[in-house]
Amino acid sequence: MNNREFRFGKTLSFSFDIKHAASDSLARVGTINTPHGPIQTPAFIPVGTKATVKSVLPEAMADLGAQALLSNAYHLYLQPGSDILDEAGGLGEFMNWPGPTFTDSGGFQVLSLGVGFKKVLAMDSQTFRRDDVIAGNKDRLAHVDDEGVTFKSHLDGSMHRFTPEVSMQVQHQIGADIMFAFDECTTLHNTRPYQELAMDRTYAWAIRCLDEHKRLTEERSTKPYQALFGVIQGAQYEDLRKKAATELGSLESSGQSFDGFGIGGALDKGQLGTIVSWVNEILPEDKPRHLLGIGAPEDLFLGVENGCDTFDCVLASRIARTSAVYTMEGRFNLSNSRFKRDFTPIDDECDCYTCTHYTRAYMHHVFRGKEIVSATLATIHNERFIVRLVDQMRQALLDGNFADMKADFLGRYTHRSGQARD
Repeated sequence: MNNREFRFGKTLSFSFDIKHAASDSLARVGTINTPHGPIQTPAFIPVGTKATVKSVLPEAMADLGAQALLSNAYHLYLQPGSDILDEAGGLGEFMNWPGPTFTDSGGFQVLSLGVGFKKVLAMDSQTFRRDDVIAGNKDRLAHVDDEGVTFKSHLDGSMHRFTPEVSMQVQHQIGADIMFAFDECTTLHNTRPYQELAMDRTYAWAIRCLDEHKRLTEERSTKPYQALFGVIQGAQYEDLRKKAATELGSLESSGQSFDGFGIGGALDKGQLGTIVSWVNEILPEDKPRHLLGIGAPEDLFLGVENGCDTFDCVLASRIARTSAVYTMEGRFNLSNSRFKRDFTPIDDECDCYTCTHYTRAYMHHVFRGKEIVSATLATIHNERFIVRLVDQMRQALLDGNFADMKADFLGRYTHRSGQARD
């Protein structure tokens, strides 16, 4: 447990308490305690990349049950600037969100800006292998070396340099309760030798992040303590994933160890549960584990039963803006003509604001009319659906009927969607 004394005579801390562990899997129920409140786990953490969940007010996110929000350090560094968030009192104060916050380190932009594969993390490992791979009609906006990454801003073309130290400085200024160490995120298209190189580079950067984190924590001792999570890479290779989990799980530098861990990198869709189990069977049991960028309903079950505590993903909000919505019977698009005269809720079993106030016919109308409110209402529904689903998993673990709950849900949920991460 990390404890820090703060002005106003108040002691706030970061800790993780396990309340229940399943007997037939790696699943567990716990509480992550942060300076801005607890997070009951397992929990889904909606993504507000630029200090906003697109089209939705923070108050609406609280109403739909979100316990915490995640933003991206790289994007906030570019705009409005991490120094501005620091001056505002931190990310939560800046965006009017009173609860816990996370920040991604910028490591994912090594993939998304480097090879241009949009925001996709789940891939098919049975494809070509090239280390100079880049998506069609894309320019490489990130270049990696042993010291860090040089980015070309997607906003104005200006050049920026991220190192482990810079990532820590930016994230400390942003002020989230939970931060991630700077890592090199690879694709499944990379060769095995490059995956090894990237993993070794991530380990070296992890040491530098711990050192800089310790220095900044002492320098900013009047601020709430910010937890730092190490990131486990290794792609689809069992020995690499286990090596990363072993090394980062026991890593200590400057008297500082990681407060928790993120499972990162591109993940082979067909091996998701297996890969997660490789890692979580090795990582310290008493520290929280976050599965980065995974949010499709069927994949959340795999993450929970294989020992992950928290998840983040932009999928729910991104597909909402295209009229795609989750229901207990699968995923579909509200802009389809068959909903023009459908005066039922999006999902009869959903308790969100949208489902209790509007019909599929109205949602069809506002999407076809390109009304801005369409994105707001669909996002509220999708985020509530995913937040509530993980909440139900947590309760099912406590009740001892997780397997039955999973079988019932997946038996009804017919659509198999991919995952994405901002």
